[in-house]
Amino acid sequence: MTPGVGQPAFGLSFDPRALTDLLQAPSDIRDLTLAYLQDIVNAQRFGLRLTGDLDGYRKLFVDSRKDWRVVYGLRSAPETSAHRREIHVVAIRPRAGNDVYDEVGRRLGMTRRPLSARTHAARSRPPQLTPRTPAPRPGPPPTATPGLPRPAQNPTHHHTR
Repeated sequence: MTPGVGQPAFGLSFDPRALTDLLQAPSDIRDLTLAYLQDIVNAQRFGLRLTGDLDGYRKLFVDSRKDWRVVYGLRSAPETSAHRREIHVVAIRPRAGNDVYDEVGRRLGMTRRPLSARTHAARSRPPQLTPRTPAPRPGPPPTATPGLPRPAQNPTHHHTR
């Protein structure tokens, strides 16, 4: 079904806990969130893609200081919906301490803290830091260098003239 003029492009659904987030947010954040969600549903605005464990979801900065985030995903709408796809809001929370991303992970049933692609890269060990065996030094061995002490010779191997 193609959205008509003035008709939303997507349906809208909320995780019930995201509705609680919205109700507990300060009134200015609540108003901005609802206005931005309307733009998203009308396909006039899209959030930035998340990466890593939250790949497939998007984040939306709510306020000018970027202290609040809305995390949502685009998914198939129920058969009873007038839309084929819907925006599903998972969380509306402050960004401080990555609280919003930790909460999204919990709500999505992740057993560990979700990691971004940047975090995965930061935690991996680059090949340049992997220990290697020392490369042989060019030149004669240290015992052949003049002026340096030589190791003692074994007396049983003395050559007699």
